[in-house]
Amino acid sequence: MSAPSKWPLPENGIRFLTPAFMRKKLARHPLTRECYPTAMGFYPRAEKHRMERQRHDDNLLIYCVEGRGIASADGWRGEIGAGDALLLPQGTTHHYEADNDEPWSIYWVHYQGTSTAVFNQYLGDREGAPPVLPVGISPQLVAHFRGLLAVQRTGYSNRAFINAANQLRHLLTHITLDMRQASAARHDNLDLEAVQNLMLEHIGQPLALNTLAAAANLSRFHFSKKYKALTGYSPIKHFLNMKMEHACHLLDSTQLSVKGVAVALGYDDQLYFSRQFSKTVGLSPRAYRRSVRG
Repeated sequence: MSAPSKWPLPENGIRFLTPAFMRKKLARHPLTRECYPTAMGFYPRAEKHRMERQRHDDNLLIYCVEGRGIASADGWRGEIGAGDALLLPQGTTHHYEADNDEPWSIYWVHYQGTSTAVFNQYLGDREGAPPVLPVGISPQLVAHFRGLLAVQRTGYSNRAFINAANQLRHLLTHITLDMRQASAARHDNLDLEAVQNLMLEHIGQPLALNTLAAAANLSRFHFSKKYKALTGYSPIKHFLNMKMEHACHLLDSTQLSVKGVAVALGYDDQLYFSRQFSKTVGLSPRAYRRSVRG
């Protein structure tokens, strides 16, 4: 594994290495072998912190919560600021250091496993792509790191490390949610939360694309393009998904007939509603109700 830096650790700093015997267990266990932590920590106001690796055996994620740093990786060079994450996949030649005037405070984790390349790609690792992930300041992500670091006080418990490995998976996938929210915040001419609240308020009615675009004060074309870039769905498709989610809730929690559920969601044609439900959920409304109620 790649050794962490030897930065002098202050009293409120954390540096924890998964011992070799535990790494071997994690590499074999079916619940952890795909992705598991090999080292992790928290460096507050890390003055004079720097690291350079020509050979990098681990994957490394650094999350800056305060201050600034400078990094370079495979020909890229840039600044890391508060709210940025730095992703350094296995094999990446790299260098990073804290800013002299505003040294960064960082959470970090080294990780290995058979599926780490898949996780890295999910985070946006592509050839030629910069290694900086614009995550934003996320209390939830900090909480995930703190939860991961709790494994250092368990006496090398097998169960605690299995849990930590799966917390790491959750942390890595949660980052993409924070990135999307940060991206939405940067698109200040599209208030995504307001648009989706409008959808929820009209869950029992039809909503035209023109209405949604007008609410966002954008043309249909620009609204649809921005919405899909942020959510992965066209606005109308996402609204349909919201309707089908609510239909599932009504089928499970009420005694409404299928026709009654259709009417509650603004569908006059029960057959059309059932086709839309089956296409989205994969079961007919009646089959879904049987599957959740036994």
